[in-house]
Amino acid sequence: MSSFREQRFPRVRVSARAVRQFVGDTLAGWGVSERRDDIRLCASELAANAVLHGAPAGREFSVRLTREREVLWIEVRDSGPGCPVLRQPGSEAEGGRGLWLVGVLADELEVREEVVGKTVRAGFKSVRV
Repeated sequence: MSSFREQRFPRVRVSARAVRQFVGDTLAGWGVSERRDDIRLCASELAANAVLHGAPAGREFSVRLTREREVLWIEVRDSGPGCPVLRQPGSEAEGGRGLWLVGVLADELEVREEVVGKTVRAGFKSVRV
């Protein structure tokens, strides 16, 4: 059996913190404590990417948590153009570590192009849900 929670957030910098709170509250409500910090960090990194690179000005982005039998998923969807590319940043790079970090912490990372925008999704397999 699966369940989910979803919420929309405005394209403002403080939304990354609000996403962390939303995810933390959802995980607590579901009784999930394993890998909670990793999951919250990945959610805020994906949200920050949506704010900085994804959602067009004046638009919102959505965050969806889905718990399935063996995997907990975080999905961040925005309506902006282009798709992020996972790459390892150089030691001198000033940015570009967010998606790389999500790729390291999550068990699965997917980027899906949608009719409008894209969805970036991270899965955590070893979480008892």
